[in-house]
Order: sequence, then structure tokens, then C-alpha cells
Amino acid sequence: MITKDAVWFITGCSKGLGRALAEQALAAGYRVVATARREADIADLATWGDAALAVALDVTDPAQIDAAVAAAAACFGRIDVLVNNAGYGYLGAIEEGDDADMRALFETDLFAPVALAKAVLPGMRARRHGHIVNVSSIGGLVTYPGVGYYNMVKAGVEALSDALAKEVAPLGIGVTVVAPGAFRTDFRGPESIKQSATRIDDYADTAGKGRAGTLAGHRKQQGDPARGARAIIAAVEAERPPVHLLIGGDALDQFRAKLDDMRRETDAWEDVTRGTDFADA
Repeated sequence: MITKDAVWFITGCSKGLGRALAEQALAAGYRVVATARREADIADLATWGDAALAVALDVTDPAQIDAAVAAAAACFGRIDVLVNNAGYGYLGAIEEGDDADMRALFETDLFAPVALAKAVLPGMRARRHGHIVNVSSIGGLVTYPGVGYYNMVKAGVEALSDALAKEVAPLGIGVTVVAPGAFRTDFRGPESIKQSATRIDDYADTAGKGRAGTLAGHRKQQGDPARGARAIIAAVEAERPPVHLLIGGDALDQFRAKLDDMRRETDAWEDVTRGTDFADA
């Protein structure tokens, strides 16, 4: 359980959920290291005085990760809560996806959270205290045509978090993976989301419609970033923080439907599944 003098280190604070989380954590009395690719995008957080530190950070650059973690330690002495929030979406059918785009997506949305976790864990282990929050997506639990690459990286974040939670729990360190639904941010906007340049006509009714539907939902999402941020803070503050946290009613509805579908399918094929064991097992 964290205390009110905790230091939060949050990535992707220029806008959206990351910005809301930085502001809400400061409002709650915490100290915050807010990071973004361009320090100018978070310079206004200096109005919070000594409680806030703005640091430029490209999460795909190992040298910048080391420098940002060192700056946090120099200013506040430690990092108690790491929030891996930085990331972006990618639209396109699996066959349409560009290899370079895919690798860049994995670098930002999956490999960077691993690198940041590894950067802060030595200090957390030494203190036997800390919490890591990885922001995933309902897209890490439920898939849709046209969003497959994003589904892949966020499923990776889910697995990373679940395994890490089991490894560090005996060391006094918590892990929470947050799966937001659709929140009213710029995530689906033209300056934030990326798309495959290739379009294949055969996928027009599947991935094509998925691509169009995602873009059409820009600025119409039902999720409130400020409320989502407060939910994350409440989870970290809890006596027993959850490992998995859904935020947004739409996320909950989609996940429950997914569970029902999986239950029906696995039940229907139970005899085949069990029939693969050795006869004397």
C-alpha cells in the first residue's frame, strides 16, 4: 500500500489519460514525474511547484529512460509508482500491416514498458515497496478486425503484467494492468493513431469497417479521462490492489461477452480437448 508521500513516474503525459493521471495524482497530494516526448508539452505542470517534475522521454530510447529515472531519483529520491501509459494505436488488417510499422508499435507499446519496469525494479526491490501500473486496453482482451496489431501488443502487456505480478508480490511490489475501454481522448485522432498504407479490397467488409468505425468514434467516447485516472489512483491506494482493472462500462460489457463466448466454445469442444490425453492418464 502506498503512502501520500509517494512519487509517481508517469509516461505519455502530454495529453489523454496520461495527462489526466498526472493532474489527478498531483491533486491528490502525490509527487509526480511527468514525462512526454517533448518537454514543452508538459511544462505547464510546473504550476504545481516542487511536487511536479517534467522530463522529456522517448520511451523507445534506452539512454533517455536511464536519464529520466536518474532525474526522478535526483529530485525526489525514489520512484514508488511507475505508470507505463505511453503508446498509440495502429489500424489495418494483418495482411495489410507494414513490417516496420509493426516493429515500431511493439517497441513503443510493449518493449518500452518492459524496459521501464526493469529500470525501476532494482530500487523497488531494495526498498521492498512499489507499484507498477501498465496501461493495456480492452483490446488486449477482446479482438476486432482491423485492430489486430494493437490487440497483439496489448495482449502482450496483459501477459507481461500477470507474470510480473506473480514474480514481485513476495518482494512487496504490486502490479496492476489497466484495460480501458473507449475514453474521450485524442487516441483515435489523426495525429495520434497510425494506419497501414496498404488497403486490400477483400478486407473491406471486415478490417475496412473496423478501421472506419474506430476513426468515426473520435471524440465520441463515453469514458471520462479524469474519472479513469481517479479509478487508477484508487486501485493503487487500495489495501489489496487488483492485478487486473477494467475501466469504462464498455470495457466491462465487452469482456463479459468474451468470457461467455469462450465458455460456450470450450464447453462445446470439451470431449475433443480431453480426448487428447493418454488413455491411462
